[in-house]
Amino acid sequence: MVIGARRGEACAARDKSRPRRRRTLTSPRASPTEENPLIPDRPDADRPSDPGAPEPGAPPVRTAGPAQLSLLLAASCMPVLGSVLIAPVLPQLGRHFAATPGADVLVPVVLTVPALVLGLTAAFAGVVADRIDRRRVLLGAMAGYSVVGTAPLYLDSLMAILASRVLLGVFEAAIITCCTALIGDYWSGARRARYLGMQALVASSAATLFLLVGGALGSLGWRAPFWIYLAAVLLVVPMARLLWRPERPDRPDRPDRSRPDAAERTAAVPWRLLLVPCLVTLFSGVLFYALPVQLPFVLTAAGAGSAGQIGGISALMSLGTAAGAALFGKLAGLSPRVLVPAELGLAAAGLGVVFAAPSVPVVIAGAVVTGFGTGLLLPTMIVWAVDRLDFEQRGRGTGLCAGALFFGQFLSPLAVAALGAGTGGTLPGLGVLGAVAAVVGVGVLLLLRRRTEGLTSPGRFRRPGPGP
Repeated sequence: MVIGARRGEACAARDKSRPRRRRTLTSPRASPTEENPLIPDRPDADRPSDPGAPEPGAPPVRTAGPAQLSLLLAASCMPVLGSVLIAPVLPQLGRHFAATPGADVLVPVVLTVPALVLGLTAAFAGVVADRIDRRRVLLGAMAGYSVVGTAPLYLDSLMAILASRVLLGVFEAAIITCCTALIGDYWSGARRARYLGMQALVASSAATLFLLVGGALGSLGWRAPFWIYLAAVLLVVPMARLLWRPERPDRPDRPDRSRPDAAERTAAVPWRLLLVPCLVTLFSGVLFYALPVQLPFVLTAAGAGSAGQIGGISALMSLGTAAGAALFGKLAGLSPRVLVPAELGLAAAGLGVVFAAPSVPVVIAGAVVTGFGTGLLLPTMIVWAVDRLDFEQRGRGTGLCAGALFFGQFLSPLAVAALGAGTGGTLPGLGVLGAVAAVVGVGVLLLLRRRTEGLTSPGRFRRPGPGP
């Protein structure tokens, strides 16, 4: 027993005197970051790198926030400003240029021509934005918008004013295209869908505000509302400081950030994927503006006598539109196969109610339902198109979508007039338009049922393989 104890003490002493070996990477308790003396040192270039880590010296990735969103939403209101601001002073404008040949035709065109030009040039604006830089194009368009927007303050020729309004439409096309594309660049998934819905909400709400402002300033003369176009140039400085040119998601560290590379300039737009969204967007533009333009005439025929009553009912429809746009963020997780037919169905039902029982309370109900449906429809169409586009295609794709929407706006009164001429009046024409909306909704449902439309993540429409 004594001998065994002495042997144990000797072994313990010998173990204490031995130098302790360092843990190696083969030990189950070893940390990968601890040095392993059995593996020779290697140069840093030979060590495997973290694919998610930025390259040495690369600038930090910038993240968009409320400041960028506020600027883009404010800029998105500029095309709406051009469409509605001077509507209250058109009678004064007509009296001022009464001696001009054709003034009775040209004065209303002063209001509507920017939307027509926007619809015709938005796709070209998208090409320029993709080839140069969306941020730079946006800044230049905002400055140009203020210059030509305020031109009627000192122009004394109706034709010169009309020419300035044509140029205004060109700058509006660049503004709405770049704003929508930058929202698609800065955010993704559910947040992108929510912010695009917010864009439609802010724009529709701004239309009501601009009408009130234009009417108030109109008491000072027909030129006074044109001062408001200076608002765009006031946004240029904060936009220049707070917005940046986004990089491709898979190439954040490309050295040349000033201009897009050859791949970005030549990436083909997926025409087949965008065909159906753009066609439905064109019809949506016709549908969206049909009842707001015709509502005063419908209400007058239904017995609403005062301008104040008509204005209040129009405001209720605008509230319905705003409510639909606000709700879109919560419904954006649904497929367009579900949303688009449902929204077209709501608009069709509202127009059907207006047509079937033309009394003031029923017209109010139908107008609110129609506004709610179209308020949901517009952001759905934008997200449907934007989510089918890669970074290199986004300017051209959003330009096509915006052009289709505003060209539909220009066609809307013409379409209702044509339908009314064939059916016996404005009210039956609106009823036929509602029936067409229902047919289009069913057609979209049947067409997309054959596809694999769905979601890959909340708030993002999945891009299918073949087909629209």
